[in-house]
Amino acid sequence: MDHTLPGVEVLFVAGFGPIVKSRSPSHALYVDTLKLPLKPVAEGNDYLVTDVMDGVKHFALWPLSQASESCFGQGSWPADLPEPQSWLEFEVTDMTEATITLKEQGYALLVENRLEPWGQQVTRFLSPEGILIGVTYTPWLRD
Repeated sequence: MDHTLPGVEVLFVAGFGPIVKSRSPSHALYVDTLKLPLKPVAEGNDYLVTDVMDGVKHFALWPLSQASESCFGQGSWPADLPEPQSWLEFEVTDMTEATITLKEQGYALLVENRLEPWGQQVTRFLSPEGILIGVTYTPWLRD
């Protein structure tokens, strides 16, 4: 059975992690209890990340305020949209083709084929389950 969507060729899961409202309980589970090697992406930043575990290329606790900033340019999630509980990114071969295909399939894109300040190209939308989904081109994950 073919499960591919013409126009979207996923290479691998580029990243995943819960979207957190409060750092303390998430830090207690993922860092203190599970001993995941999560570190702040920058000094004083609540975005905790690891790129050294096998499996998913990038796992992070992404604060809701930062996800909101990335999608909408503001620190709060819009009240008319469900707040995502997690995020999932799929690395694709062709961002333009994947973005066009998602639009043609009727997905409401929050971010469309945008270059992020950190160098990742991304299109984002909410899944039916409320997951913040990204299709991405991430140069440093392709090395």
